[in-house]
Amino acid sequence: MPVRRLNHAVLFVRDVAASTAFYADVLGFAPIEGMAGLTGAAFLRAPSSTNDHDLGLFEIGSAAGASGAGRSTVGLYHLAWEVETLADLAEIGARLTERGALVGATDHATTKALYAKDPDGLELEVMWLVPADRLTPEILGSRDRLAPLDLQAEIDRFGADTVGGIGISVPAPA
Repeated sequence: MPVRRLNHAVLFVRDVAASTAFYADVLGFAPIEGMAGLTGAAFLRAPSSTNDHDLGLFEIGSAAGASGAGRSTVGLYHLAWEVETLADLAEIGARLTERGALVGATDHATTKALYAKDPDGLELEVMWLVPADRLTPEILGSRDRLAPLDLQAEIDRFGADTVGGIGISVPAPA
């Protein structure tokens, strides 16, 4: 029985209310009705999701130390949340910038990505996939490079409202 997809992620956070507000304000996640009353926990769903929940948050208190993942311990580097259009990516980028949470922007050829830190310093990625029918030999040939993201140039190239690929942007076999 092969794995089909990631259904949800669970994070330990210092302050569940602050983290819930961050993911709601920045990514549009909504608390799940009937699950909001759990003490020290919140379950949130992304706006277009069909999952029961996409993100679980469990409060462990203000005394919790920072994550050492990737610096001094093994652990999860980041979660990547996919958006439908480059306009969505730009809107989220503005929200992240307003909050002082944006820490990077990278062009991965087939994906356009913003990187941010949540209230606990946990890194997350918000990304858009180039649709398969818009892939060119130039794009496919540069998948192994990282470049700074010029989001306006990508909007000019692909269109602000072009719906991105779903999950993977590779052309279908001929």
